[in-house]
Amino acid sequence: MTETRRVVCWRHGQTDWNVENRFQGQIDIPLNETGLAQAEKAARLLALLRPDAIIASDLQRASDTANALAGLTGLTVAHDPALRERFGGPWEGLSRAEIRAGWPEQLPTMDIPGGEDMPAVGARVAEAIQRGLEKVPENGVLVVASHGAALRAGIHTMLGLPADQLEALGSLSNCSWSVLGPRRLGGWRLLEHNAGTLPEDRVLGDDR
Repeated sequence: MTETRRVVCWRHGQTDWNVENRFQGQIDIPLNETGLAQAEKAARLLALLRPDAIIASDLQRASDTANALAGLTGLTVAHDPALRERFGGPWEGLSRAEIRAGWPEQLPTMDIPGGEDMPAVGARVAEAIQRGLEKVPENGVLVVASHGAALRAGIHTMLGLPADQLEALGSLSNCSWSVLGPRRLGGWRLLEHNAGTLPEDRVLGDDR
């Protein structure tokens, strides 16, 4: 069947550890006041897309971000642990300066000793998104509330990019989103990346 659905990959709002530039990984850090406000603002925009389903990481910063949209749409958030952030091993809870001091050679490549590698993260996130899509009708919209590295890895996997091309995708800012849509010949393409506003439908690219 030809794919007709869209996937909105939405990063959680700001936390205190984001401000402190600490590696959060799978430690369950809550949104701060700014993050809660970001989630409410973004939810008002994403509600205009009339999503058909919302799935989220079970870590509270992503879950609470998703709840802001659920409150406006009446949808129930389905939590999937496979949408959690990358496991950071000994780096979790450390600042970038502390990681640089302890692992100066690994930091530039983000090769975390004892941590989860990005292809594995991408595979589990992509599988979770496919499970979420089972609840979405043709031409429908799935919103995925998750984490920066996890979503970037999942998008990379769904686009079928080579393993060494992860850096081709930029980071996602707090409470920004990327949108995946169908390719004409099958598979997925990136329609928007790191967005914080909705495009006007009347503005068409040359390839449409």
